[in-house]
This record gives sequence, C-alpha cells and structure tokens, in this order.
Amino acid sequence: MTVPESQTQRHRPRGGAAVTPVEAPTRLRVLFRVASVACGIQFGWALQLSLLTPYVQELGIPHAWSSIIWLCGPLSGFLVQPLAGHMSDRSTSKYGRRRPFIVIGCAAIIASVLLIGYAADIGGLLGDREKKTRAIAVFVIGFWLLDMANNATQGPCRALLADLTGNDHRRTRVANAYYSLFMAIGNVLGYATGAYSGWYKVLPFTMNSACDINCANLKAAFLLDVIFIIITTYVSVTAIHEQPGAAHDSGDSSHPQEAFFWEMFGTFKYLPGPVWLILFIVSLTWIGWFPFILFDTDWMGREIYRGDPNGDLKYSDGVRMGAFGLMLNSVVLGVTSVFMENLCRRWGSGFIWGVSNIVMFLCFLAMLVLSFVASQTEYGIDGSPPNGIVIAGLVIFAILGMPLAVTYSVPYALVASRIESLGLGQGLSMGVLNVAIVIPQMLVSLGSGPWDQLFGGGNSPAFAIAALAAFASGLVAILAIPRSRPEKSKIRQ
Repeated sequence: MTVPESQTQRHRPRGGAAVTPVEAPTRLRVLFRVASVACGIQFGWALQLSLLTPYVQELGIPHAWSSIIWLCGPLSGFLVQPLAGHMSDRSTSKYGRRRPFIVIGCAAIIASVLLIGYAADIGGLLGDREKKTRAIAVFVIGFWLLDMANNATQGPCRALLADLTGNDHRRTRVANAYYSLFMAIGNVLGYATGAYSGWYKVLPFTMNSACDINCANLKAAFLLDVIFIIITTYVSVTAIHEQPGAAHDSGDSSHPQEAFFWEMFGTFKYLPGPVWLILFIVSLTWIGWFPFILFDTDWMGREIYRGDPNGDLKYSDGVRMGAFGLMLNSVVLGVTSVFMENLCRRWGSGFIWGVSNIVMFLCFLAMLVLSFVASQTEYGIDGSPPNGIVIAGLVIFAILGMPLAVTYSVPYALVASRIESLGLGQGLSMGVLNVAIVIPQMLVSLGSGPWDQLFGGGNSPAFAIAALAAFASGLVAILAIPRSRPEKSKIRQ
C-alpha cells in the first residue's frame, strides 16, 4: 500500500495478494524519484558487466569457464527475484511492502561489491602468492552474492512502480521508461568510471602488494559505487510513504517459500495466449542479449585489440575502450527512454519492440563482420588497431543502446498491464516475466564458453547465435503482437 506525498488510496484485496488501486494518479515527479534507485543499482551492474569478465581472466580463470561464473545471475534471477517480489506482495512490515526489500537488497549489494573489490587483498592475507586461488574463491563468492542482491532488489523496485501506476497502461509505460532512463544514467556513470584507468591515483590506498593497478582501479570504482547507491536509495525510498500491508492467508503458512513456487509455476497454466507470446519473445530477446552482456568488453580487448587477458596491456586498453563504448551505448539508451512513451503510443509497443530487435540483429551481424575484417587487417608496429576499426566498434556499441532501452521497458509494461486482470500481485507478475529471462540466460551461461572454445576460443560463435535469436524475436514481435490504437489520455504532472 503506497501513499505518494499527500495522495490517498483505498484497499482492495484481489487473488490473495494486496492490490492497492490509486484514487489520485501518482504524480510523475514521485514516479521519477522512486525510479531513481535504478541508477545506483545499474552503476554497479555497469562496473560488473564491463570489468569483471576481463578481471576473472586476469585472476587466471580460463575464457571457457568465465561464462560459468555468470551462471549465478540467471540462477538467482530464477529463484531470488520472484521470491523477493512475492514476499513483498505479502509483507506486513510497518515500513511498507516494497521499501524494506529495496533497502535490504541495496545493503547486500554494498557488502558484495566490497567483497569483490577486496578479493585480492583477502586472498593475499590468506596466503596467495603467484596463483590467486583464494582470491578467486573470494571473488566468486562476492560475485554470486552480488547477483543475488541485485535480483532481490530489482523485483520489488519494479513492483513498487507497478503499484503506483495501477491499471493506467500509459502511466505504467512512463514509469518503466523512467526506470530505463535511470538505468541508462547509472550505465553512463558506471562505464565512464570503468573506462578511466587512473582511479588508483585518486585513491592511492587501494593499491598494494596483493592488488596491482587493474585491481586497484576495480576496487576504487566499487568504493564509488557504494557512495552512489546509498544516495540513490535514500532519494527513492523517501519519495513515498507506504502503509503496512494487510495479512494474507497463503495456505500452509509454515512453508511460504514452497507455497510460493507452487503458486508461481501454477500461474503459468492460467496465462492467456498474449502473455505466453510476450514471454516467448522475451526469451528469444535475452538469448540475443546475454552473449553481448558477457563478452562485450572482452570482444573489444581480444578481437579488436588482439590482446591477451593474462597481463597484456593491449587487452586492458581494449577493455577500457569497450567500457567507453558501453558508456556511449548508455547515452543512446537514455535518449531513447525519454522518447519511449511517444514512440509506443504512435507505433505500438509490439512494433517498436520488433524493430528494435531487428536493429540488434544487424548490430551483432556487424560485429561478426568487423571481427573478420580485424583478423585480416595489418595493425601498426605497436600493435594498435586502425582507428577505423575501433570507431566502427564504438558505433555498434552505441547503436545497441536503442534496442536495449526497449528491452528494459516495453516487456515489463506489456506484462504488468496484461497480467493485472489475473489478480496477481505485481511482485509475482515480475517473477513470471523473470522466469522467461533467466532460463535462456542459463543456457547461454552454460553453453557460450564451451561453444566459443569449440570454434577456437573467440567470441564470434556466441554472437552468431545471438544474431539469429534477435532476428527471430524481432519478426515474431512485429507480426504477432497487435498494434493498439493511439491513446489520448492526459498524464498529470
């Protein structure tokens, strides 16, 4: 139950979950503040996505195994995010249903990034010398805890926005566009932080005998993330006042988690055809995205800069250039998010989603072509790639911001609006959508490293699968999701 500023709401239980219709529409500035927590969360995600795959290889983990480490993301997304969303649906905390989960999740993120940043230091204290076995173990534990904390936080965040927008489909799209915008801002700041190589000079205490320059830069970046996530969490959770939720009879209350999973999977048999279609497109879309998310900066370091992750300066230069490309990607993501509502209202959400996935397909195809061109091109005496190849890679990264903005907003709005009629809590609704995201991610995490290794160890085989999935999902979205008529409702500022 959520009361933004002085607005009042009435209670109406549906389907065993607390649903709070909003009598007066939530002001856009309130939605804007609530969505701001995505900025802090995504700042850490950007650091994770741009720096950690290269860093695990610098620690000595082979390329073929690096994708296995990322398996925790989809696993925790499959279990933790829907469970956290469902528990927040039924929470009776005096602080509200969603906000306690958001605060606890952000605190867990802070603890996790500190564990990752200081993994080398901890490994050194535990006896690491040349082989960093203990540092790897600490890193993997922190990495997996970070994924679980991220997933535990995002479900209640999305559900809170859905609570505030109720049955207003247009306002739901606006709220998700705000969320996508703040994700873009967090990405820009995170990737810019990851692209800068001088943080060890700004925070000199981060470098020591166990932690070299690259390690110190990573540690300093995560310390900045801690400060940022504290600020954005405060701004978000103080934007509204949530009233305590009502108690619910969930059957066997002694096993609420077990009851939840029966409830979530039992929900699938009641889903109407349009929702199944959306979930299918979501799965194909994420088969496309996950190889890029895993290997974007690694692709730039290996295949554009021809670097070796084991201490090669060319590889480090490529990773930083990849992080800069992801920053450009996030700028485009943010700009696209600003225009998302108008684009969907004019052309239809399904059409915009489909076109964006076709653009994603063309970008992955261009990456494959650029990899081939780079392999056939003579580099300079110092081994630096030609400027034209680097610029082409950066342009591809930037253009991919447009379909990423659509992926971060349109599917959530479509599911939230179509599943409302089933009487589910919004936390459980986000869990249902998340299942469609994490299952393909599990497949990619398990298969992409060995698949790439089968063809020589590069990233191109995984990107080829990604391109096919993106093309298929685009066609299905364009042809199968009906285009709605333009809406003329006004949104209160």
